[in-house]
Amino acid sequence: VYLNKAAVFSSLGAARLSQLALGCSVVAMVSHSAGYSGGSYGVFCMAVWCACFGMTTVVFFLDATRLHACLPVSWDNLTVAFAALATLMYVTASVVYPVYFVRAECPYGGCEVRNFRIAVTVCSIAGSLAYGAEVILSRAKPGRVVGYMATVSGLLKVVQGFVACIIFGALANGTEYSRHVATIYCVVVYAVCFAMTTVVVILTVSGRTGCLKLPFDRFVVVYTLLAVLLYLSASVVWPVFCFDRKYGSPERPSSCPRGRCPWDSKVVVAVFSFVNLALYVADLVYSQRIRFVTQNPA
Repeated sequence: VYLNKAAVFSSLGAARLSQLALGCSVVAMVSHSAGYSGGSYGVFCMAVWCACFGMTTVVFFLDATRLHACLPVSWDNLTVAFAALATLMYVTASVVYPVYFVRAECPYGGCEVRNFRIAVTVCSIAGSLAYGAEVILSRAKPGRVVGYMATVSGLLKVVQGFVACIIFGALANGTEYSRHVATIYCVVVYAVCFAMTTVVVILTVSGRTGCLKLPFDRFVVVYTLLAVLLYLSASVVWPVFCFDRKYGSPERPSSCPRGRCPWDSKVVVAVFSFVNLALYVADLVYSQRIRFVTQNPA
């Protein structure tokens, strides 16, 4: 049997078919009438929907034809990592698109465009749930052998990388971080932690964790502890050098343009620094628990 019936006739298959149907609907409605020409935010949303739809099509095709066995990757780790990332991307697009494109009143051209945009938002939210369902179905459960990316620690790696991308986006929006050596240090911390998280995900997805000179679980624990310490320092240093009166401004300048205000970007960086710190702490706790469970029988 060359075709994998479970790719269609299973809970996981149903989730992926829902993703394809909703993704196709979103892309079609946006291209047809809803539109996305409101600047970089619209382009971002359309890029998210198109990329996720394209990748989901590839995943479904490879799973249905069993051709994924020919790829030099850990298939289970790859699919759950993509589903987790797609969930986060879809949630972001589901928030950004209605904020910038949906209005209560109808535009001069009538209510058709507004209704299409509302439908896009609804389908995008449903798509987020479909990708989230795949993550839940693939997640590690007691007594079930799964890849590392299906564990809480693996899923947290995806969220950490996503949050780091939000921080980088805010940094690129004129945070003036180059004014102080301390804030430059914070940017280095964000970059180093993001790079290491990316390396962990790539090694896991590619099935190359055995290439490390030390056990993978120990490597993850050591790296996560280092990331906690680095993010803890950055979470303290960044607010001090951005909002203390000696170095910055504790209040938002009244003349700061809405949407392009460096002070707003600094707040975003500060908030998501604490978010990622909490994620790394949770990751460290869960990694220690995993290690304890695997060593306990011995």
